[in-house]
Amino acid sequence: MISYIHPCYNLQNGTYVFTSNPSFACVLLYILLGSLSIVTSCGNLLVITSVIYFKQLHTPTNYLILSLAVADLLVGVLVFPFSMAVTVSSCMYHEDLFCKIRDSFDITLCTASILNLCCISLERYYAVCQPLTYRTSITAQVTAIMILVSWGISVFIGITITVAGFSQGSCEENCSSEVVVANTLGPVFSFYLPAIIMLCIYFKILLVAQKQVNSIKNASSSKSGAEVSKMERKATKTLAIVMGVFLLCLTPYFICVVFQPLFVTPPQIPVIETLNWLTLSNSMLNPLIYAFFYSWFRSAFRIIMSGKIFQRYSHFSHNGRHINEFEI
Repeated sequence: MISYIHPCYNLQNGTYVFTSNPSFACVLLYILLGSLSIVTSCGNLLVITSVIYFKQLHTPTNYLILSLAVADLLVGVLVFPFSMAVTVSSCMYHEDLFCKIRDSFDITLCTASILNLCCISLERYYAVCQPLTYRTSITAQVTAIMILVSWGISVFIGITITVAGFSQGSCEENCSSEVVVANTLGPVFSFYLPAIIMLCIYFKILLVAQKQVNSIKNASSSKSGAEVSKMERKATKTLAIVMGVFLLCLTPYFICVVFQPLFVTPPQIPVIETLNWLTLSNSMLNPLIYAFFYSWFRSAFRIIMSGKIFQRYSHFSHNGRHINEFEI
């Protein structure tokens, strides 16, 4: 029994169809979702343009950021429009080919985004915890392998879960074993396992960074100690924002997905719709966290927006130095 109707849909002869006379709530909703799609696409396109155009940014670290931006750009260009045209609400009751396509893009690209975040955390671990072997361990070839593996796993998970019968709603009678497995193993490999790995890595990074800061404080003047303390607070704040936003956006949805088919009274559709869009919004926030906070992107952003990108540049620097590192 359908207890909730999407503001942009009508129930006609038992069929869930898009309304021909959209309400004010429907128009407002799609303006909001359309704006999220545009912001997500533009933000990630700026990151991609910056890394590709400026040769000084052609480093293994920034290649990972580029891969993340590509995944998030595709979320904004493909998943957002598909999710607007074929909503979770409509697919719950009348699943068709477009619902399968929407689910496949959604799972594949969101998983790719998550796995790229995991690769970035692994690269940061070597940069902070293994600085002496960093340049020999994290090379362009290693980075390329990490990117290929991330995308390969994402495509495999997206296709497998979609074919197995991923369910975002409650089962009509009893869930088939395939649906239960898809709804359990899918989130485990596409979210929970990468999230646990990231938490462990960033916790280790934080401990090592604090130890390094304490060592520098003991061997430096009070003025230098104050400067180092400021760097420590900035690093801690950045790591807290990275994991906080990631977990805030994705954890509610994946908890809901895992346990929803087992609920006697499943969550209402508005809740599922909201959690789905909250998850997608992480692709909009990633450029802000992983790029806008860093000087190299701000410099590149100013050049691109001023139109100077069309001029020939032989030197790209910030504060008198070349920009070639992604720094915590």
